[in-house]
Order: sequence, then structure tokens, then C-alpha cells
Amino acid sequence: MSRRQRRSVDIFNLSFLDVVSCGFGAIILLLVIVKIAEPQVIEKLAVDLSGLIQRLQAELHHLQGETETISHELMSSEEQLSESRQNLARLRGDLSFIRGQFAAGKRELDAQLRIENRLESAQQSLSEEMRRLLGSGYRRTDSAIGGIPVDSEYIIFIIDTSGSMQKGAWPRVLQKVREVLAIYPQVKGIQVMNDMGDYLFSQYKGRWIQDTPARRKAILKRLAGWQPFSNSSPVEGVEAAIRRFYAKDKRISLYVFGDDFSRGSIQQVVDTVESLNRADSRGQRRVRIHAVGFPVMFAQGGLPVNSVRFAALMRKLAEDNNGSFVGLNK
Repeated sequence: MSRRQRRSVDIFNLSFLDVVSCGFGAIILLLVIVKIAEPQVIEKLAVDLSGLIQRLQAELHHLQGETETISHELMSSEEQLSESRQNLARLRGDLSFIRGQFAAGKRELDAQLRIENRLESAQQSLSEEMRRLLGSGYRRTDSAIGGIPVDSEYIIFIIDTSGSMQKGAWPRVLQKVREVLAIYPQVKGIQVMNDMGDYLFSQYKGRWIQDTPARRKAILKRLAGWQPFSNSSPVEGVEAAIRRFYAKDKRISLYVFGDDFSRGSIQQVVDTVESLNRADSRGQRRVRIHAVGFPVMFAQGGLPVNSVRFAALMRKLAEDNNGSFVGLNK
């Protein structure tokens, strides 16, 4: 009985092991199949992802390039806009300045013309009264030639060397310098400067040229080809001459030759010269200022404002500083 039972158990165990073995083998087979297919799937997936990443990177670079281009264009547009605004502001400022200069020049010209008319009327009345009081036999005894006082011991020429003077008036400039020298047969010192304060002879900068016939000839010869820079305004030269050569023990005459005054205020120049060339207790000034106006701009037609301003300025300076102003005709 016991032998039969042991035998039944052995058969059952063998069948069970077969079933288990088959199942285990099937599982192993499935695992092998899955493991073989998995690298191919992963590889394909990796290839697909790599392509997608490359496309996305290319699109990113493209977008970055477009962004940089747009940024540069935006910055350039902003710079152009800022520059345009600055130019507009500068042009508005220039326009405002020019309008102010024109208005100031017109007011000064109108005032000067009114003063001139009054002075002419007063001078005419005074001359008639003087002739009546002094009689027909009266003769002047002061040192004046052609209405220009020639009592000075030192003379300084302040000459506008701008292009307009060089091209349109230089022969007459040489002629007038020669004529002025002729009315001073002998002086203690001569100096020649341009309207910027530059010296004709640099070796005589800041000191007097002794008056001799040879040096007068040298002055005229050198002056014929003299072309230093000029801003066509007599102010710098006049101020430099007075500041450097003014002396209480010297009688000096300045002769200003020019055709144009384009910068600054007439009254400001008059005030500056007044402070430099103060009158003494008798109302006399040590530096006389004479001026000669050349009609260069008038020869081109019309009424040049800057030429009129030059005439107004020099008339005022000559009047205030015991001098004379001569305006040449065409």
C-alpha cells in the first residue's frame, strides 16, 4: 500500500516539473524576444529625438539671428531718431539766434541812423553858429588832415584779412595804408595787426616797430601778400591792440580797416572798449580809434546787414574814442 502511494507521488511531481519548466521556458523566450527588440526601438527613438533636437536648434539659431538683426535695426533707428532730434534742436537754436541777431542788428541800425541824423543836424547848426560867431577870417589851428586828427605819436593798423577783403579790396587797403602813413611824416612807433590780433611781423609781437623809410617800405611789401586767418570781425584785433599797447604816457591812434561785423553785440563791444580805453578828467582818451569801411559787400548789390553793422559799430567807436569813421564809395 505504501509503495503504491509513493509511486503516485513521483508521477505527479514529474508532471508538475514539466509544466513549470515549460512555463519558465516560455517566460525566458518572451524576455529574450523583448530584449532583442528593445535596442532597435531605443535606437529608432534616439534617432528621431536627435533629428528633432537638431531641427529645434536650427530654428533657435534662426530666431536668434532674426532677433539680433531686429535689435540692431532698432538700435540704429533709435540712434538716427536721437541724431535727428539733436539736429532739429540745433537748427531751432540757430534759427532763434539768427532771428535775435537780425532783430538786434535792425534795432541798433535804426537807433544809429536816428542818432546820425540828429548829429548831422546838430553839427550843421553848430557849424553855422560857429561861422557866425568866429567870422569869415577864422582858420583852424588844430592838427587835423581831412577831418582826421594826426597828433598821435604811435599808430596801429587793424586790418580785416578775410577772403572778401583779400579778393575785393586788397589793392585799396594797400593804398589807404600808404595814405595814412603819408599824413604821419614821422612817428615813434608803428604796428600792423589783423582783425584776429595776429602780427604782420611776428618778431615784433607785442612791441613797436621803429619808424624809418626802410621799415615803411617793408611793411607795404609784406602786407601785399599777407593772408592770415580771419573771422571778419574787428573786435579781437581792437581789444588786443588796446590791451597790449595802451599807455598813459603815449598818444596812440588805431586805424581799423574792414567790411564786415557778423558776431556779437555792438553795445557789448562798445562797453568793452570803454573799459579798456578810459577817458581822463578832461574827457580825452589815450587811444584814438579811426576806421575805414570798404564797400566790398555793397558791390554785390543789396544792403548787407553785416556791413551796415560794421559801419554802425565803427562810427560809435570812433565817436566815443576821439576818432573818425570814413565809409568808402563803390
